[in-house]
Amino acid sequence: MQRWPVAVLGATGAVGQAFIRHLHGHPWFDLVEVAASERSAGKPYHEAARWLEGVLPDHIARLTVGPCDPSAITSPIVFSALDSSVAGDVEAAFAAAGRLVLSNAKNYRMEGDVPLVIPEVNGDHLGLLTRQRRERGWPGGIVTNANCAVTVVAMALAPLHAAFGVRKVFVTTMQAVSGAGYPGVPSLDILGNVIPYIGDEEPKIETELVKLLGTFDGVSIVPAPIVTSAHANRVAVEHGHTVCMSVGFERTPTPAEALEVLRAWTGVEAVRGLPSAPSPALIIRDDVDRPQPRRDAPAGNGMAVTIGRVRADPILDLRLVAMAHNVVRGAAGGSVLNAELLVATGQLAGLASR
Repeated sequence: MQRWPVAVLGATGAVGQAFIRHLHGHPWFDLVEVAASERSAGKPYHEAARWLEGVLPDHIARLTVGPCDPSAITSPIVFSALDSSVAGDVEAAFAAAGRLVLSNAKNYRMEGDVPLVIPEVNGDHLGLLTRQRRERGWPGGIVTNANCAVTVVAMALAPLHAAFGVRKVFVTTMQAVSGAGYPGVPSLDILGNVIPYIGDEEPKIETELVKLLGTFDGVSIVPAPIVTSAHANRVAVEHGHTVCMSVGFERTPTPAEALEVLRAWTGVEAVRGLPSAPSPALIIRDDVDRPQPRRDAPAGNGMAVTIGRVRADPILDLRLVAMAHNVVRGAAGGSVLNAELLVATGQLAGLASR
């Protein structure tokens, strides 16, 4: 298989570094370019970035950081770890220049012609790219991954929604500090503490879920008929977002029936066997005290969602706890898996290195 040359925008930040770790040695993608802000452009990567985890690969360390400008970046596939404050215009410029942008930012997630994709859940939503290119005149395109917390929610609920029809969800998140980027939350604010507010997080969970679990009719996404109430909390955990959910269904399952569906779920068939796809995507734990971020976040190389404590709920129908690695599954790894699905389904035809 052809190895596609790829670039990472926002490469010096925490998510940008996660992209680099995930792409290093990838069998389908060859990371050849890194880009960041003007203050970093022109420097060797090892001087521009404060490397946070593991060993910085030598060939990446020697790359010169470029500007986030399509005239300076030649790769046909671009992974964007840009902050939402700058991502909108930059990502659109790359798409207009014929590049396929895999975005981790919120800017385009809820646009009607932009795919918001978790491959195992709604890989068919990539079909929106045809409409996007037609309506916007972009020879390239933008594909977004979901918010890191709603990724956990959607993967846990997707099989249950298909089987029983999710109608109401009450969500409380306990989100790791790595979700705030680097340097993130000051230690004196988070150590021994819980912060019951994360800007924009609750609306993202409530709105993105209905798009993710909606159906693609060939032109648009028909939102899932789900009402969600979300509470988002930052906790003193390094990696791994934990989500406690109470769920109401159209057809009420017993805990045993729900567990049977969760254990049997394999997701969208085209995703199976992709380099970053975990097998299984959902790991069901019977232990009464699991999932736990320290023990379960590494599952499936950080790409699996671990689910436990599935039981009856006295107000709605069921309650459960789900957890996944927010920087891997909820950010960089999720975007890389989106790109792999595009390759596997032949949707990169026409892209070429410039």
